[in-house]
Amino acid sequence: MDDQSSLNNKGSGHRKRLRERFLETSFDGFADYEIVELLLSLNTPRKDCKPMAKEAIKKFNNIVGVLDASIDELMQINGIGPSNAIGVKNFQNILQVYAKEKIILKKELNTPQMLFEFLKEKIGKEKKEHFAILFFDTRNKLLYDNISVGSLNASIVHPREVFNNALLKKASYIIVAHNHPSGDPTPSEEDIITTKRLVEAGRILGISVQDHMIVATNNYYSFAEKGTL
Repeated sequence: MDDQSSLNNKGSGHRKRLRERFLETSFDGFADYEIVELLLSLNTPRKDCKPMAKEAIKKFNNIVGVLDASIDELMQINGIGPSNAIGVKNFQNILQVYAKEKIILKKELNTPQMLFEFLKEKIGKEKKEHFAILFFDTRNKLLYDNISVGSLNASIVHPREVFNNALLKKASYIIVAHNHPSGDPTPSEEDIITTKRLVEAGRILGISVQDHMIVATNNYYSFAEKGTL
């Protein structure tokens, strides 16, 4: 057996053991690079994926960094080609859809953390500011959500526009939210003013604003949770 065949057999055995570990324990006990290695192996029939997986973790710090990297950034890693990079991005998109749909199926966003997880998938990673309105019935079930692109000082956040939809949907209460692309969820003066204006309009119309959540990539600010609503 020549050296190349020996390396191929060794790599094949390692890959098989890696997949068997995953089937037995999911990702319990896996190092970050091993998870990336397993993902890369799905689009790499015979090549050893460990070196490129380790380099990806080193470059992007962790699994989240690898998944958030663009296709062009992934392809800067030696050995990662278009198929590998597209496979990684497809996996990220599948995770996002799964997380969003799983939360939607529950339709009970009754804690700030659950609300954040839902909104993070909706608007948390957007590069532009987005405004979201969630409409709920008397049983705390999500009836409908509406996402608009624009800042809080735009017409889309005018009480007339917000509560017109709430009345049409026969909502008992609403939760509003917007993202801060900067990554810092601390409310601005404009955020505070807009929140007070919406809360007051809701009182007049009999449709309460139960929270205004500012969403960043990894954290949030809840006016209700902070007692500033």
